Amino acid sequence: MKPINLNIVLAGVGGQGTLVAGKLLGKLASRLGLDVKVSEVHGMSQRGGSVVTYVRIGRQVFSPVVETGTADFILAFEELEALRWASLLRSGGILLVNTARTIPLPVAMGQASYPDQIAAELEAKAGKKAQVRAFDALGLARQAGSVRAVNLVMLGALSQFLDIPETEFEQAIDESFAEKFRAVNHAAFRAGSAIMETKRE
Repeated sequence: MKPINLNIVLAGVGGQGTLVAGKLLGKLASRLGLDVKVSEVHGMSQRGGSVVTYVRIGRQVFSPVVETGTADFILAFEELEALRWASLLRSGGILLVNTARTIPLPVAMGQASYPDQIAAELEAKAGKKAQVRAFDALGLARQAGSVRAVNLVMLGALSQFLDIPETEFEQAIDESFAEKFRAVNHAAFRAGSAIMETKRE
């Protein structure tokens, strides 16, 4: 396995499990004997507000913060959050976007509008400098057995780009969740991995 140095941003809204996913990545890194810093740096997770979790993995990590233009991966659990945090992505980075939308309260109340064609706009902005992969993570989570497993779908998609054995992810999942949730979470992870494998072909 090649040396691993990763800056990962997980961006979503409260209730989507970005911090849980970040902690799972932290557990995975620890299993591999790597240093890791995980921090929830923004948002109101209890109120459905914007939530961002930074995960930095390497042989030795000092700061928990992912600076602008340094993220290797952004996992956007919601389209609008992808647009909000895309500037953190480095040249050559990869942006994974869940196309299922969570409508903010101002939009629901008619006080604002939700931007159209966000995924297409992100792809146009990225050009050849970065990769954008958009897919319906919520739909895949629902098929796996739980709409709350979007975070595992996103991690499954991420796994396709990492030089880390799938068995290591499976062990981290088992260590992170009670037994009654493991089957659904494994199914969601595999669904995310499979959809990204298809998109990369």
